[in-house]
Amino acid sequence: MNWIANFVRPKIKSWISRRSETPENLWTKCPGCGEMIFHKDLVAALYVCPQCGFHMRVGPKERFAWTFDAGSYEELPQPPVMADPLKFRDEKRYADRIKDARAKTGRQDALVAARGTLDGLPVMIAVQPFDFMGGSLGMGVGEALVQAMQAAVNERRAFILYSSSGGARMQEGILSLMQMPRVTITVDMLDEARLPYIVVLTDPTTGGVSASYAMLGDIQLAEPGALIGFAGQRVIEQTIREKLPEGFQRAEYLRDHGMVDMVTHRHEMRATLSRLIHMLMKKPKPKSRQPAQTVTGTALRVRA
Repeated sequence: MNWIANFVRPKIKSWISRRSETPENLWTKCPGCGEMIFHKDLVAALYVCPQCGFHMRVGPKERFAWTFDAGSYEELPQPPVMADPLKFRDEKRYADRIKDARAKTGRQDALVAARGTLDGLPVMIAVQPFDFMGGSLGMGVGEALVQAMQAAVNERRAFILYSSSGGARMQEGILSLMQMPRVTITVDMLDEARLPYIVVLTDPTTGGVSASYAMLGDIQLAEPGALIGFAGQRVIEQTIREKLPEGFQRAEYLRDHGMVDMVTHRHEMRATLSRLIHMLMKKPKPKSRQPAQTVTGTALRVRA
């Protein structure tokens, strides 16, 4: 009994303790090819699978760090909006869903905006992260976008939007749908101020977001393989009673059919954004060793 208590048990406890100290996210399985990728290698590759090129979903922190000069930026405060205006409840209270999403992500809502510079030019960048209630558009997201675009106009900054959303937030009903025209009007303010508005469509961008401000960019970029559309493929097939083409609603299909200007790899995104903004604002183009890319759409408008 003493041998078990004095020798075996301490050994087992020591082994369990060592296992608990091992990070759980040491390896990540690629959703595209199923390959296991070492976490440090995945971070170095900007969360792009080195085997199949699958672009994994990332949040505002990573987008800002990869786009702004030296990863330096000032985050805009989240505007206060009415919480649970309809007192909505389905399987769970909407107030509880918001509380859980905030605790899980550490963010107040499904949009984060920040100001900084991109190769010396002042820019405003907004990111819709999908991990907060599917990046859904509600009053908080709409008000944050409106205020960020208004600040961009006042400060003469180009505006970049990284979109990822399932559409309008049903728990806010008509109040969420009202955000679509509100943001669209603010996009017009950017246009009247002759400031570039560039949208980067990431996986997925669907529903009311794709039906409004996410498709109004002067330049429409997309990450490879991103799902972009309004209704789901199954719903469309049931409605028209036809089988849709292979790759329908993917970034490459939309580019080939004129809905997207460029499909840009994440490793080339920063250089591409910088080149486009410098061109649109008629500023000297920064030196870059990356090959030039061709804009295939008609959305390009050189600012007067």
